[in-house]
Amino acid sequence: MILRIGRIALVAIAAMTLTAQREPVLVPEVSQSRIEVRQGFTGANLLLYGAVIDPAGTRDNPEYDIAVVLKGPTEPIRLREKERIAGIWMNAGSSDFRSAPSFFAIASSRPIEQIVDGRTAAIYELGTEFIQLSPSGEIEPEEQARFAAGLVEMRQRAGLYQEDPDGVRISEGVLYQARIALPSNVITGTYTAETFAIANGRVLASATAEIEVEKVGLEGEVVDAAERNSLLYGLGAILLSLAMGWVAGRFFNRS
Repeated sequence: MILRIGRIALVAIAAMTLTAQREPVLVPEVSQSRIEVRQGFTGANLLLYGAVIDPAGTRDNPEYDIAVVLKGPTEPIRLREKERIAGIWMNAGSSDFRSAPSFFAIASSRPIEQIVDGRTAAIYELGTEFIQLSPSGEIEPEEQARFAAGLVEMRQRAGLYQEDPDGVRISEGVLYQARIALPSNVITGTYTAETFAIANGRVLASATAEIEVEKVGLEGEVVDAAERNSLLYGLGAILLSLAMGWVAGRFFNRS
């Protein structure tokens, strides 16, 4: 942690001495740039911190608001809507999204509606209601909104979509820190942390950091083998299933 804080200080000094621009500069850091998922993984707590540097020393507003958005890898998803027909729950409709984030969390120094207007929040995806989903096929706007709300609600219940309107602490007007919890059911891949410095309803600076979530140990080796040799992995899984079925049949026949 001390080394990371020292890095922030060095970058800040460089920004102040080498930059003549009048806009602020964000210097973000994360407590872990790599998270290892092992057997029994129970989740992880990320600390995202940094500083807002004003190289020219000409801020009109002495205070900034900070919003931090952490997104997981995107993935296609199909949502099905169930309806009770003649006393039986049946699939009544469905909608496909090409690129829904597998994880989404936002922490801010104040509620977003107090920091920016709805248009700005939509541009920068500052909230679960502003997640930019990509529906595939033709769908009515009202129906799309209903399915999108259903996706958000479903993933909020699973802890995969989070909002914390009071989750960023700011010190001295320029130093910030936020904590975001990754649940145990996150998928592996590259996670992107976007930090925004906001003043007077405008996003004045932004910066991005990446976190790698990787499976290690036996699970990681299985995943790597499946990705490198998908055909052999599939054949091996089929053969293993057949062998287990044969062994189980022999066992029950004897008994």
